[in-house]
Amino acid sequence: MFCHPERSEGPMHSLTLRRIHGSFANGLRMTKPVACSLLLFSLLLLLGAASFAQTTLYSSVPPNRLAHIRHGINLSEWFAQVYDPKGYTKEHFESWTTASDIALIKSAGFDHVRLSVNPQPMMDAARRHNGSVEYFGYLDAAVKMILDAGLAVEIDMHPDSDFKARLAKEDDFVERFADFWNMVAQHYSSSSWDPDRIFFEILNEPEMRDAYRWYGVETKLAAAIRRGAPGNTIIAAGARWDDDDDLVFLEPLPDPNVIYVFHFYEPHIFTHQGAGWGAYFWHWVKRLHYPSSPENAAQVAAGVPEAHDRLQVIRYGQDHWDASRIESEINQAADWATQRNVPLICNEFGVYRAFADPQDRARWITDVRTSLERHNIGWAMWDYSGSFGVVTNRETKAKLDEVTVRALGLKMPGQ
Repeated sequence: MFCHPERSEGPMHSLTLRRIHGSFANGLRMTKPVACSLLLFSLLLLLGAASFAQTTLYSSVPPNRLAHIRHGINLSEWFAQVYDPKGYTKEHFESWTTASDIALIKSAGFDHVRLSVNPQPMMDAARRHNGSVEYFGYLDAAVKMILDAGLAVEIDMHPDSDFKARLAKEDDFVERFADFWNMVAQHYSSSSWDPDRIFFEILNEPEMRDAYRWYGVETKLAAAIRRGAPGNTIIAAGARWDDDDDLVFLEPLPDPNVIYVFHFYEPHIFTHQGAGWGAYFWHWVKRLHYPSSPENAAQVAAGVPEAHDRLQVIRYGQDHWDASRIESEINQAADWATQRNVPLICNEFGVYRAFADPQDRARWITDVRTSLERHNIGWAMWDYSGSFGVVTNRETKAKLDEVTVRALGLKMPGQ
């Protein structure tokens, strides 16, 4: 079973313990207050040394890496979340996202993309004789196209819920996934690729209820990545949905070259209004405004059938969601990172387009993006061409939405 790994202690720790033991023994021949003072002083020295070691350990992400992932966009439904009945085909890989899409992303001022990759088809292909060669060829072409445009890329392992459920229960499956990650890391850490601009995200939204097990699983996966790629930066997540409250439960991994991630969609009742997934009653919620107001929330709540669900809509109005409320939420993640001296990225945030007022959506995006930048947190919006997209027509994907681009603090191409 995977749980918190035992931490090895170095010579300094052993020497300090011997000194504590000696001081305590001598204290038997001293007055009790003097002995207690010496013991307390020795313990403080030990804690201070540990704190110094942790600060040194967890502040080693190369600054040039952080500079590559300040303003990003997600590329979904290309190598993951493929809804085409034909699945992961050559035609899909070559047509879903093209060089013109990547050029458009670059021209708007984005500096990186988060590339969602479903590991299951690749793991299945790898079990067949040379089965992964063709799949890797498509992924190589995508990564090369992104890098050639001057963008960095987060390779984000983004499986479905069944895959993650197996990680929560099956140790053998964790071993298989670790071996797969090691193979991927080795492949993209070769001299053919730029380690400064390829980031490895261990797992999107692990959905693991047992946070202690997740810490053990994530530690194992990170070690497998590091064996394959000594120089690339790893991106690590909390146990469940990558929310900020998952993040603040997490303790940093024993690896200096790690960035920590969270997603931000608060409050979901606004950002997912009208959605047909998640909480069932969301599909009744439409034209809910941001910033929130009691009057608007009461009007929207009137169209929600169940009293319990109506109350949640009313509470949204009473809670006064605005820029300061968003700031207070993001502060929790920022404070966690500051205390541990680790870098952060928020690589998912956004608003479902279908029923949100475009100006309300833009205000929310502006407030989140502004807060992230205030705290020096890199970001990647969800997403490029889907239902949360910065491109309004997912078929042609030929034009960026100016309102969204400006909300992100970027400029339309040519401006």
